[in-house]
Amino acid sequence: MDLIDIGINLTHEAYRDDLGEVLARAEAGGVRQMVVTGASVAGSEQALALVHAHQDRLWCTAGVHPHHASGLHETGLGTLRQLLASPSVVAAGECGLDYYRNFSPYADQRRAFDWQLQLALDCGKPAFLHQRDAHRDFLAALAAHPGLRGVAHCFTGGEEELEAYLGLGLHIGITGWICDERRGAHLQPLVARIPRGRLLLETDGPYLLPRDLDPKPAHRRNEPMYLPHICRVVARLRGETPEECAAHTSATARALFGLPRPG
Repeated sequence: MDLIDIGINLTHEAYRDDLGEVLARAEAGGVRQMVVTGASVAGSEQALALVHAHQDRLWCTAGVHPHHASGLHETGLGTLRQLLASPSVVAAGECGLDYYRNFSPYADQRRAFDWQLQLALDCGKPAFLHQRDAHRDFLAALAAHPGLRGVAHCFTGGEEELEAYLGLGLHIGITGWICDERRGAHLQPLVARIPRGRLLLETDGPYLLPRDLDPKPAHRRNEPMYLPHICRVVARLRGETPEECAAHTSATARALFGLPRPG
């Protein structure tokens, strides 16, 4: 397979002791390119440093997750702008709204989100988007920034959200959530409705280890080596072969993020 993991936090401490082995297992499984997510200003700087150590395999995003929105000020926004000037940084974010945990007040989340959406437009790069329990305000913010390209990262919503995001021209990122018989069953009929050219695959590691792995690993850490499993599940639900699904989702990722084909 030729797969791209478009959302994984490889700077997370969960990978600190064996990152080399994680990357080797990913490549052995056909995941030869990855987009590392930045969730804070400092985390985005760390992500870019990691990318520089693994050229031609890794790219990254630069942004501030809504959990950290209260800490984003003009200085940090300037740093994000500098990071996004790098060709190795392919998207603004992870940014968005999260009213489920509310680690930052609503007003701070909306302000940080608006700033980063405008930054994406200014830099001509897509936005890497997060939304949880904030659908109405999320749509309002996107509507206020026409022409924005982006991906609804780790999509776990329902039919209404899917149709709204597709109507705005967004790409849809599907994770191992779809493999969860408790929480992800509603996604299974929806994934076939995502057009080719708009579907992306991601692990969201180290989180969301697919629950239906057989045999089940002894740990709970997710990593890119499990992306082929997610691809096989998605392909079955779409009536595609795994090879077809891998080919068109990887082509879509390269087109959206401007990634080259691996040598």
